[in-house]
Amino acid sequence: MAMFKDDSVRLPEFERFVHETPSWFSDAKLGIFVHWGAYSVAAWAEPIGELGADDHAHDFARNPYAEWYFNTIRIEGSPAQQHHQETFGDVDYDHLLDLWRAENFDADEVLALVKHTGARYFVPTTKHHDGITLWDAPETDGRNTVARGPKRDLIGEFAEATERAGLKFGVYYSGGLDWHHSPSAPVVETDGPDGWTNRANDEPYAEYAHKHVADLIERYRLEVLWNDIEWPDPGKDGGEHGLVSLFDRFYTVAPDGLINDRWGDTHWDYRTTEYQMGEDINDEPWENCRGIGYSFGHNTLEDETHLLSGEAAIRYFADIVARGGNLLLNIGLQADGTVPVDQRATLETLGDWNAVNGAAIFGSRQLDASIASGSESPWTRWTRTGDTANAIIDADGPVTLSVSIDAVATDSARLLDGTPVTATVGDGGVTVELPKRSAPGPQVVVFDLV
Repeated sequence: MAMFKDDSVRLPEFERFVHETPSWFSDAKLGIFVHWGAYSVAAWAEPIGELGADDHAHDFARNPYAEWYFNTIRIEGSPAQQHHQETFGDVDYDHLLDLWRAENFDADEVLALVKHTGARYFVPTTKHHDGITLWDAPETDGRNTVARGPKRDLIGEFAEATERAGLKFGVYYSGGLDWHHSPSAPVVETDGPDGWTNRANDEPYAEYAHKHVADLIERYRLEVLWNDIEWPDPGKDGGEHGLVSLFDRFYTVAPDGLINDRWGDTHWDYRTTEYQMGEDINDEPWENCRGIGYSFGHNTLEDETHLLSGEAAIRYFADIVARGGNLLLNIGLQADGTVPVDQRATLETLGDWNAVNGAAIFGSRQLDASIASGSESPWTRWTRTGDTANAIIDADGPVTLSVSIDAVATDSARLLDGTPVTATVGDGGVTVELPKRSAPGPQVVVFDLV
């Protein structure tokens, strides 16, 4: 993973793809990402901080993303390079592909956890920046998980399990970076016109990537095309191997499908942010993506101090929804195909909370700021569901809410299960009396709008 957000105007040939966001995406609120690859064998990165955090200056030699391991070990003197030598010896990155077995992977088991979270869609990586595909993609010459390593079509297994779970299926594809196609030097972000050094950006790679995504569209029932970093410039046109034909193919089989915004100045149905990187988006559908820790790929150096707890994940999710976005929360599977224990605990807590409080989240919309505003003390966020305003409050006992008394019926205050809540109008807003919680996470108080 890496952040790419293009604020330029769409190229004219892509204007015809602009269409209204399907309601399923606006209602979904939560998707689950999966990053899993040969990098999961090493599962190693320095957990120096979240992308976009004030104290995190991105240093590619100390990249906190474990899925960037192939690139990081190519940087002379990097701690990852030293770790690789000490752990694996003088072997190249592809040795990890042959060590990867996925011996305990059960797609239905993973999807059962995904469904428990309340997520409505699921997006696994099909090819990350290391160029290894998790299906027998065209022209990979055996550098895929069917021919080597697990010797399984992992994307096919994910797709079938997602359908059985009744969720929407999408795919992640790294179109802008492929280190196997740019092997001469490490890739780093720059301020230049391209944005990256040594990016795969020629016509042969554009055709190669086009064939991959076309194959994914043909094989699997996709609802989301999630590209990363950019797209090779020679493929941003209406030619045989251009994005126009690729998007035409996708929308033909998925008329209610969506395409994200990381293809350059071509086309998007929604915008994306990553961790704390990216500004709030007010006039377009958007989605924030992040890992439970600082990395998307599983990182054995992370512990509970680097991971979102269940309660922190609930607050993070509610905050994204209150600001009008969706959350794509990532699982970094272990090499054997199982969910790390700490990540599972976070996801189960999130799912338990959503099972009780989901009526204030799923299908909701952003509440107009003139009606109510959130706060940090006590932590409060607001959503709107039909003719009700939902206050999501991380507190017990008396809490004063910043809400317009002319916009809500204060005597309608109640919990989601219908239990009445005492509400008193005062100078500072409306004070509600909350019961003592019996489970982790915020409580929800509902008001009728007037």
